[in-house]
Amino acid sequence: MDMRIPIGTAAIALLALPLGYQLYTSTSMTPSDLARQHDLAETQAPVAGSLEPVADAAPKMAETPALEVAPPPPIPAAPMPVPATANAQRPQQQGQAMSRTSAVPYTQNQASMGMSYEMGAPAAQWMPSDTVQSGDVFADFDEQRLKLVAEEPVSTFSIDVDTASYSYVRRMLEDGIVPPPDAVRIEELINYFPYDYPAATSAEVPFQPTMAVYPTPWNPATQLLQIGIKGFVPPVAEDRPSNLVFLIDTSGSMDAPDKLPLLKRAFGLLVDQLSGNDTVSIVAYAGSAGVVLEPTAASEKTRILSALDQLSAGGSTAGAEGIALAYQLAAQAKVEGGTNRVILATDGDFNVGIAEPAALIDFIKARRQDEITLSVLGFGRGNLDDAVMQALAQNGNGNASYISNFREAQKVLVEEMGGTLHMIAKDVKIQVEFNPAQIAEYRLIGYETRALNREDFNNDAVDAGDIGAGTTVTALYEITPVGSVGALVDPLRYGQPGAAPAETGELAFLRMRYKLPQSDVSQLIEAPVNADLVYGDIDAVTPDMRFAAAVAAFGQKLKGSGYGGAMSWDAIKALAQSGKGADEGGYRAEFIQLVQTASLLRPDTP
Repeated sequence: MDMRIPIGTAAIALLALPLGYQLYTSTSMTPSDLARQHDLAETQAPVAGSLEPVADAAPKMAETPALEVAPPPPIPAAPMPVPATANAQRPQQQGQAMSRTSAVPYTQNQASMGMSYEMGAPAAQWMPSDTVQSGDVFADFDEQRLKLVAEEPVSTFSIDVDTASYSYVRRMLEDGIVPPPDAVRIEELINYFPYDYPAATSAEVPFQPTMAVYPTPWNPATQLLQIGIKGFVPPVAEDRPSNLVFLIDTSGSMDAPDKLPLLKRAFGLLVDQLSGNDTVSIVAYAGSAGVVLEPTAASEKTRILSALDQLSAGGSTAGAEGIALAYQLAAQAKVEGGTNRVILATDGDFNVGIAEPAALIDFIKARRQDEITLSVLGFGRGNLDDAVMQALAQNGNGNASYISNFREAQKVLVEEMGGTLHMIAKDVKIQVEFNPAQIAEYRLIGYETRALNREDFNNDAVDAGDIGAGTTVTALYEITPVGSVGALVDPLRYGQPGAAPAETGELAFLRMRYKLPQSDVSQLIEAPVNADLVYGDIDAVTPDMRFAAAVAAFGQKLKGSGYGGAMSWDAIKALAQSGKGADEGGYRAEFIQLVQTASLLRPDTP
C-alpha cells in the first residue's frame, strides 16, 4: 500500500491544525469543566439543598471601551476615583461586594466597578464570587446584627418601597430553584404587600405612623415592634401631569419571551392608564442609543403603541448613552409641578459604555436637582444585574421592580401606578431611640442596604427613600425586654444603665423626617412607643401585623438567618393564613402557596 501523503493534503493539514487547536481550546470542555457543569446541573434540580453557591473558576476579564456622553453634565470616559460621600464610612457589616450568581463570563468593567448607593449603604465593589446557575448579580450584604441598647440606643435608616426582591424570589421558587441569600431582601418581601394603615388626611403631613408591639412568633422571649405608614392619597379629581420617557433595552440579551415581548405588553398597560395631560417619549438602546418616539401626548395611544411594537432585540448594550439621551428628552418635555421620570426597562446586562459607573451615578444624582427621577423595571433571568438596577433607582429617587410575568406588570403599572409615578414625600428617614431601662437588645429586620449613620438623620443633604401616593411601608424590629431570658449578651459587670427613667413607660421613641416634593427642608414627626401599644398575644393584633410577621419569618428562613430561621414552614404558613384577611388581588393566598413551595425545596431539618 502506498503510504505517502499528497503534498496538497499535507498543506491543508498544516493550515488546519492551528485553527483546530484554537477552536478546541475555546469551545471544548476539560475534565474540570465537565465536573463543574455536572455540579451546576445538580443545583438546577428542584430538590432541597444548601443556600451556599457553587464555587466556580475565576471568570475571564474583557476590556470594554469607555463611552463619552455629550449631554451636560457629561459622563467622562477617563477613569476617575469614586467620589467621597456622606455615607463613605458605613459599618463594615453593610456588605461591600457585589455577589455574582452566574457561570457567565465576567467583564472587566463589572469587576472593577465602584458604585456609591448614596442611600446609607457603603460604596459597593464588583468582585468575582462563587457562581450558581442563575447568571444574575446581587449586592452582597450581611444580615443585620443584634445591638445592645446600652451601647447603641439609636437606629437610623432610609425607608424602602422597592419590591423587586419578592417578585424575583417568587419566580425562582416557582421554577424549582432556591434563590441565593443576597437576592432575599426581607424589607422588600414585606413591602410587596399593601397594609391597611390609616392614611394621612393632608398632603402637608403625608403620612402618620402606626405602631404596635407583640410577641415574636419565632422566639417567645422577644417581641416585635412594627412601624407602618401609608402615603397620602390625592383626590381622584386631581390629575397631575406626567412626562415619562420609556428607556428600553433592545440588546441581544433581551431576545426572550420574558424580556422584550413582556416589556412591550407591560408598557402598553401603562400607556392605557395615562391621560391626555401626560407625555410619553421612547428611547431604545443597544449598540447605540436612539430616539424611537419624540415627546408625544399620551392621548395618541395608537402612535405610542405602534412605536413600542416595532422594537426588536439585537446588539450589545450601550446603557450609559441611553440614559443620557433619555434624560435629555425628559428635560425637553419637562412639566412644572408634575412628574418627570425616566423609566428604564432592562435585564440589567450593561456591557458597553459603562466603564466608569461612578460617573454615571453622579450624572443621575445631578438630574435629581432638575426634578427628573429614574425608576427601573427588571426583566428576565440570566443577565439580571440587580445590583446595578438598585443603585440606579436609589440614586435616581425612583423605585426598582422586577416584572416576572404579565400579572406582575399589571400590579406594578396599573394597580400601583399612583405610588409608582406620583411622589408625595422624599428623603424619608426613620430613627428609633430605645429606652435602655426597658429594652436590652434590638435588631432591625432587613434594610441592610438602607442603613444611615445617626448624624445623617438631621442632615438634609443626605439622600433617602421616597414615598408615592397611597404606598405603604413597614419596618419590623425584634426587641428583647430587660430581664428577658432571651437576651443573647450578658450585661457588663461594671457597666452603668442608661439615663432614661423606667417610670416613663416608654419602650422607645420614633422620629421621622421627610421633605415635601417641592421642598429641600425636612419636616419632623415624633411619636413615643408607650406601654399601651404592647399586646400580650399575637392573636390580638390585626391580621396585617400577623401577615407581616409571617413574611419576615419566611424571608429569614429562606436566607438561612442566624436569628429567625428556626420557625417551621407549617408554622409560617399557619400564621400567614391567620393574617390573610380580605386579600384583594389574591397576593396573600399566592404567598401562602409560595411558603408550601419553599418547604418542598428546603424542608425543615429534624
